[in-house]
Amino acid sequence: MAGELIDGKAVATSIRVEIAEEIKVLQNETPDFKPTLAIIQVGKREDSNTYVRMKRRAAVEANIDAQFIHFDNADEVTEQELLDKIASLNADPSVHGIIVQLPLPASLDEDKITSAVLATKDVDGFGPFNIGELNKRNGRPHFLPCTPKGIIELLNRYNVPMQGANSVVIGRSDIVGGPVAELLKSGNSTVTVLHSYSQDIPKYLKDADIVIVAIGKPGFVKGEWFQDNKRDCVVIDVGTNYIEDKTRKSGMRCVGDVEFEAVKSHVKLITPVPGGVGPMTVAMLMQNTLLAAKKTLKKDGPIFETLPLNLETPVPSDYEISRKQKPKEITQIAQEAGLLPSEFEPYGSTKGKIKLDILDRLQDKTNGKYILVTGITPTPLGEGKSTTTVGLAQALGAHLNKKVYANVRQPSMGPTFGIKGGAAGGGYSQVIPMDEFNLHVTGDIHAISMANNLLAAAIDTRMFHESTQKDAPLYRRLVPTAKDGSRKFTKSMLRRLEKLGINKTDPNDLTEEEIYKFARLNIDPETITWRRVVDCNDRFLRGITIGEAPTERGFTRKTGFDISVASECMAILALCNSLEDMRERLGKIVVGANKETGEPITCEDIGCAGAMTALLKDAIKPNVMQTLEGTPVLVHAGPFANISIGASSVLADKIALKLTGTSSNASKEAQEKNVGYVITEAGFDFTMGGERFINIKCRSSGLVPDVVIIVATVRALKVHGGGPEVKAGAPLPKEYTVENLDLLREGCANLAKHIENARQYNLPVVVAINKMSSDTDKEHEIIKEESLKAGASDAIVSNHWEEGGKGAVDLANGVIKVTNTESNKDFKFLYETNTGLSIEEKITKIAQSMYGAKDVEFLPEAQKKIELYKSQGFSNLPICIAKTQYSLSHDANLKGVPTGFTFPIRDIRIASGANYLYALAAEIQTIPGLPTHCGFMNIEVNDDGEIEGMF
Repeated sequence: MAGELIDGKAVATSIRVEIAEEIKVLQNETPDFKPTLAIIQVGKREDSNTYVRMKRRAAVEANIDAQFIHFDNADEVTEQELLDKIASLNADPSVHGIIVQLPLPASLDEDKITSAVLATKDVDGFGPFNIGELNKRNGRPHFLPCTPKGIIELLNRYNVPMQGANSVVIGRSDIVGGPVAELLKSGNSTVTVLHSYSQDIPKYLKDADIVIVAIGKPGFVKGEWFQDNKRDCVVIDVGTNYIEDKTRKSGMRCVGDVEFEAVKSHVKLITPVPGGVGPMTVAMLMQNTLLAAKKTLKKDGPIFETLPLNLETPVPSDYEISRKQKPKEITQIAQEAGLLPSEFEPYGSTKGKIKLDILDRLQDKTNGKYILVTGITPTPLGEGKSTTTVGLAQALGAHLNKKVYANVRQPSMGPTFGIKGGAAGGGYSQVIPMDEFNLHVTGDIHAISMANNLLAAAIDTRMFHESTQKDAPLYRRLVPTAKDGSRKFTKSMLRRLEKLGINKTDPNDLTEEEIYKFARLNIDPETITWRRVVDCNDRFLRGITIGEAPTERGFTRKTGFDISVASECMAILALCNSLEDMRERLGKIVVGANKETGEPITCEDIGCAGAMTALLKDAIKPNVMQTLEGTPVLVHAGPFANISIGASSVLADKIALKLTGTSSNASKEAQEKNVGYVITEAGFDFTMGGERFINIKCRSSGLVPDVVIIVATVRALKVHGGGPEVKAGAPLPKEYTVENLDLLREGCANLAKHIENARQYNLPVVVAINKMSSDTDKEHEIIKEESLKAGASDAIVSNHWEEGGKGAVDLANGVIKVTNTESNKDFKFLYETNTGLSIEEKITKIAQSMYGAKDVEFLPEAQKKIELYKSQGFSNLPICIAKTQYSLSHDANLKGVPTGFTFPIRDIRIASGANYLYALAAEIQTIPGLPTHCGFMNIEVNDDGEIEGMF
């Protein structure tokens, strides 16, 4: 009989067409899906050039993007240079497969370099992981080596049965013989492996059904070896050998390891050389690249590996729950959340930071859904905003399999050690480890404190030196001559010269008048608004006198401390959009005024902005932690909510929104199916935290929430309904533990006011009823009835404190429904900043529309500051009103919905770097005090180094 040819070239062509068609189908669902293969070649070997051309041509036909990285001069490329390139390709998510064209120059360690390719990108299939898994029983390699895989594909395409067949493999190389033998065995074939030293090879071929020859010797297998074979044998010739042939122009001819014509007459099927296995190797490389790319698409399984909860009744303390849950490694959290190793910096095993360049990679993504969590006016009984934020994230991520991030502030250690407690959530809806969350995290607040206090020290030092030196020596010391005789201005100095209108860059060119203007800031001590900070509740630092040491030559002044999280540096960290933006904002901080001209003196004038940026260059990176159920949390920035903006950072929100977003080219249906959710929180109630979130944070970020969640509890609403006073440590009055519908309905007026306030921005509202064990169904029905009457889209009971994410599934489904059916397209700010509204008009707008005030009273100090800021050109800034959180008004004793009151503004300060003015209402303090029994009194460290006694 004459054997039929196995046409590897035709099969390979069909496979490339199939690959191209499959990619088109996948691109209809995910338009930015583009399988990409990186080919690395070192040197100019002609055979390597030929192979690379074949691979690049095949990639084009298969609709695969082939990146060619050519190190042209083989003598100059170093091993480390090659390893660095492979590392960068490993970290590049747009590259799905990497191959290193062999052979490499002898000076390079071939095994070390090829092994550096990530196993999930080793589309050649020869890396240690993939080969090792192939040779393991029940192993799971990411990819099969291309030539052996191509051989099996040819057998399958020509309907050659492997199960039960007698297969002979002649050749035992790690590249072909060994791997193809394993693949045949996995197809339930009986396999014999022979080699050049095997005795009496023909006898093994007499009963062979399949013969694979890969021994590297031209014509090694003879025709007569098959003359007694009666089994319709199939021969696959893998050999590629060049022998002399004077009839060819090149003088050489390519032949296999089999005497083709002689063997062909004795077998059923045979591969030619060339045109048999060779084209299949390249086709399988394309197939592996497509497989690698498909693995990067969204999987049908869980997005996050869920940490199970061991729910107990009664619910233990927060720190006991936190300690009983073993967190996932933070690198796993990062990987599940969509971060690349190159974008993530672990801080131990439970925390890490995200590099800002992730936004460059994700810039073409649409945003996920943006959920703002706020609450009713706070009461001593608590409403559970943080707990709701975390519980909702657990419901979406761990129970509904949605991409999700909870974005929260870093808590100040002032309240942690004082009376408020932590901000990690509570019960079975927490950020863990809760002790690490509430203490230090990665040190961002310490960095804020140092940057703030560096500027404070610089202000007083500059005033001291100006008061003790004449112009010439002051200038010489400000702009000293280096050892090499050169003299130059710093970046900040050049900016000050530009501000002064002095168009000179050589320090030696300034006139005496210009030296005076440049060197003398002449800060008026009475106008200094910049105070030192400490992350502690220390009431005795509210007012201090500095400069009492004899070395200060009588230079004293009265000042005070703020708490670190009230620093403008913290607000800048929360509101900036990039490292460059933070540097610019720090430079714009106004610390006082020139006593001669009244011009504002900035941090840039003092020359401190660069150093402050250096102190904050790591703090600007959002921190990653996790919930009790293993979903990701971004913890970043911590501006105080009654003094400052009370929101986590713009950068954390922007990164999370991109990570939960979808391809901008995807269909509307695909976007709706795959979109994720970012849940962020605004401090205290909507009227404080929510108002500032929208009018200040959203102006800075350009983002708009898709829905506002207002958290309420039955008990807290009863307080606003006129319930009896709640005292710390005392038993709750019965009004709060038994059904009282009249008291509750009266208190719902406070909830209705917050809903009304949120609706003024044309945003949909969902009320989250944070369930307590003493609640009744009738009480929940009243809250829902009053919520819908006030304009909420829905009001949903959530039991996340007792049940974790499972208890918030109804709330999560309600939020999904509202974001899919209602729009924020008619969003508007409460007031505009570029229409000429005065400072007084904006403050009055907030007080009347949000708080319910009748009038606003501007006390003398506030009037003085308003005139100053008007003259300095700051009238167009948005407003942050610092006031008590315990009432819609300025008076903590006025519960419910007070009206008809006059709202007093006693002072106004500027946060020009953060880009707002903040008005101080009534007696609000910028650094809290400690209670008689402090939170720190309960905290101890046990013999195992574990923190006990927190919450």
